[in-house]
Amino acid sequence: MRELRAEHLTKRFGKTTALDDVSLSFEYGKIHALLGRNGAGKTTLLGIASNRLVPTGGQMLVDGEPVTDNPYALAKVFCTGDVQMIPGSMHVDDLIEQMGRFHEGFDAKRAKRLAKAFDLDVKAKTGALSTGYRTICQLVLALSLDADYLLLDEPVLGLDAAHRELFYQLLMEDYLERPRTVVIATHLIEEVANLVERVTIIDEGRVLMQASADELRSSGYSVSGRAADVRAYCEGLDVLDVDELGGVAVAYLLGTPDAERLNDRLDTAPVNLLKLFVLLTEKGV
Repeated sequence: MRELRAEHLTKRFGKTTALDDVSLSFEYGKIHALLGRNGAGKTTLLGIASNRLVPTGGQMLVDGEPVTDNPYALAKVFCTGDVQMIPGSMHVDDLIEQMGRFHEGFDAKRAKRLAKAFDLDVKAKTGALSTGYRTICQLVLALSLDADYLLLDEPVLGLDAAHRELFYQLLMEDYLERPRTVVIATHLIEEVANLVERVTIIDEGRVLMQASADELRSSGYSVSGRAADVRAYCEGLDVLDVDELGGVAVAYLLGTPDAERLNDRLDTAPVNLLKLFVLLTEKGV
């Protein structure tokens, strides 16, 4: 099976454990969301997957091959992110021309078209670009590669609404044209909710949940009504949180509504991905 797989992956920085015995997989040919709060371990995980970091324990595999110091496996992976591996004195157009020397299959013509679509000044030095345009520069390179595993770490950092919309549009066009594995590590959950097929949530270096986007959406619900009725309904169930005000309450629960407990004084509703993510990471399920 083609996949990007972490097996008992651990990474420590001194006394800080960034990843704690993480085992998960990103199936080939799907768009995945990697969700987590700041410091959850998202960037560390992608850093190990792209051989920017070496694990303290465990391993990351690409199609069954260890990725650490393995040029064959690494040729299948490209990762964006905050790590600045490009000289700031290098012009964008020179960078585009040189990328083909390091990444087989890089399409320089496509990169120039994308740069124009994003209004990226190819004559500018990479070190002189704003935060948003540094992000755009990385996205232009990523979308011009034919890497089997595309890892996008906070891909819309610093982008305005128009550029974010353009990126999502181009990403989907690219994916439909040549399906591959795309992993989007992001805080902007609702923006990617309609793009992704599978969702992985990590918190404090551990995996909380990995499921299809549809499974995650249906994994939680809310019950609202008089506080006494809501409390009675929740007794013995997996409750994430309860908001109560003036005798009225809303409870957020995992699972599906229990028809036998419901009555005409209670209302149920789905929980959106953002709310569910916040509740799960607060509880540390």
